[in-house]
Amino acid sequence: MTQIRPAAVAGAFYPGQAEALSKEINILLAEVAGTTSLPSKSPKAMIVPHAGYIYSGPVAASAYALLQPVRNIIKRVILLGPVHRVPVRGLATPEADAFATPLGVVKVDQRAIAAIASLPQVVESAAAHALEHSLEVQLPFLQSVLTDFQLVPLAVGDATPAEVAEVLDALWGGPETLILISSDLSHFLPYQTAQAVDGETAQSILNLHGPLTHEQACGGTPVNGLILAAKRHHLRPQLLDLRNSGDTAGDKSRVVGYASFAFTEETIDVH
Repeated sequence: MTQIRPAAVAGAFYPGQAEALSKEINILLAEVAGTTSLPSKSPKAMIVPHAGYIYSGPVAASAYALLQPVRNIIKRVILLGPVHRVPVRGLATPEADAFATPLGVVKVDQRAIAAIASLPQVVESAAAHALEHSLEVQLPFLQSVLTDFQLVPLAVGDATPAEVAEVLDALWGGPETLILISSDLSHFLPYQTAQAVDGETAQSILNLHGPLTHEQACGGTPVNGLILAAKRHHLRPQLLDLRNSGDTAGDKSRVVGYASFAFTEETIDVH
């Protein structure tokens, strides 16, 4: 019997009805058209925010728009996000065989899960995934821009950059595999302070300089693992969008920072 992890934040972080959800995502993607400087290559990895769509949706869309030209190539998404409700030592895989959203069901890549199951930092935890929004809010975007893919959802708790990078290395794959890190930036700082702090954090990511703290990025743990893996695999990051909730839909006295990055493979000059 197939175990399906039901949508936990539909109707809260994003519209709960399929038609309204599709419409909102299409609007967000259309607004990006022509505003993002596209990398010359398709991204191998991305960092995207995970707040309610009214707040971070425009920033997330700047990354997801890059996937539309390769919608038929990407068949597997390695999705890492921080745990917000259930403490975890390591990286937690789900017990579920699939994740549901109002747009349908996404299958979990069980072969990929099996490939990392023997790593000591990988644990199985249904509880870590049950209410976690950092992973779920990415799924409707992925369902909208990709045609047919499977998911490797990893809820990241207490782990070292090396432990995260080891999992990424094991699942790296080729053009069919996308690595997606879900992370917001600073939380609840005044608007101008957040701009300064988030600007420095973005520069650290662009320089592949870690580790980031959880004050800098709530998904700092998976981001730090990506930074380490990106160095090994010669990926070059590009900043796509950097804003905060004061720019999108929130009060400017206490804001949350959002950024999107695309990581592409460097072209090695052989001359």
